[in-house]
Amino acid sequence: MSDSDRPVWGQQPIPTAQPKPRRSRQAVTSWGSHHVTVGGDAPVRVQSMTNTDTVDVIGTAIQVKELALAGSEMVRITVNTPEAAAAVPHIREQLDRMGISVPLIGDFHYNGHRLLTEYPACAEALSKYRINPGNVGKGDKHDRQFGQMIDAAIRWNKPVRIGVNWGSLDQELLASLMDENSQRAQPWDARQVMYEALISSAITSARRAEEMGLPGHQIILSCKVSGVQDLIAVYRELGRRTDYALHLGLTEAGMGTKGTVASATALSILLQEGIGDTIRVSLTPQPGEARTQEVVIASEILQALGLRVFVPSVTACPGCGRTTSTTFQELAKQIDDFLRAQMPVWRSRYPGVEKLKVAVMGCIVNGPGESKHADIGISLPGTGEAPAAPVFIDGEKALTLRGDNIAAEFHQIVENYIEKRFGATASAPQSEPI
Repeated sequence: MSDSDRPVWGQQPIPTAQPKPRRSRQAVTSWGSHHVTVGGDAPVRVQSMTNTDTVDVIGTAIQVKELALAGSEMVRITVNTPEAAAAVPHIREQLDRMGISVPLIGDFHYNGHRLLTEYPACAEALSKYRINPGNVGKGDKHDRQFGQMIDAAIRWNKPVRIGVNWGSLDQELLASLMDENSQRAQPWDARQVMYEALISSAITSARRAEEMGLPGHQIILSCKVSGVQDLIAVYRELGRRTDYALHLGLTEAGMGTKGTVASATALSILLQEGIGDTIRVSLTPQPGEARTQEVVIASEILQALGLRVFVPSVTACPGCGRTTSTTFQELAKQIDDFLRAQMPVWRSRYPGVEKLKVAVMGCIVNGPGESKHADIGISLPGTGEAPAAPVFIDGEKALTLRGDNIAAEFHQIVENYIEKRFGATASAPQSEPI
């Protein structure tokens, strides 16, 4: 090998990329003996929100259950009318009957002070309250009505998310900051004043809640906007100024690919910088699409960053001119769907199964290599290749599948592998992580 062919080494080993550590205080959201910690040394939590009419007790309870089984660790429900407030205890009762202990978060706007005061059973059945400082009243009413909601949180020992939203920002605060800005020798850009108003509203409200007696560790802040760069700018500054636990999410991410990409981009950048303790992906569902899709995407973001592991990873070939067959696509989807569907049961039956890595590849170029790196993998025949599919288990070639039943046979091999590897370690059912 000539000198020009030799590899060029750097001066130091290349450091691995890892999210920065977080430094927030820790809140606890509970229902009965089930506790979900947020912030501090807790994992970044996934939450979601129903889109049912809360008055529909059965329909809402069913959707909460679906979201919880999909991986949502807290579920927010709308509490906007007396009828909705009266329904909350019954929703909680239905969930308890179904064995679903996921904490419920009450989403309050405009009349939350009245609902929490007049419907104590609602206040007690909820595990956390979401308060929007921009929607708790104007003028003298603002402090009084905000105080009533904090009083309820103190009375029932509930954490509170103070959630500021730029679509419903406190207009009096914004006008005051705009007036002050106009007096500057070099006024800030209007967008920068908006950022300041969001952050100021959240932190000022949190401090007021603490002065009233709500423990600071039981306060979570959010400052939601719709733009990716806006969210990054606001949360970087919010994270710099405070150590309250932070809830991340775009307020209206959008539909389909747009909403998925926007959420993944913004949340990933912030989480990599150590900013954020709980996330929600606010997707507009496609017609006929399950509400649980937003939970799947939030979980995938955390798993891709290496922050959490929720479900087994399925590596699949994207396809090219070598792989005109759709067999590997169909098999990859079949295996992925199967693993996700079984996870609610497997979490307790097969501890550690969520770390399983499966590879379903489409030709000889990367197929054998990727399959060897997975716990269990298959390299399906590409165009022009012999109709044979080598299967690799724990890095070693175990057998070769041939014929018309390759997909069904590999499916069974995966099931047997899971039973053999993870079933042997299962003892008593494990409780959900706290």
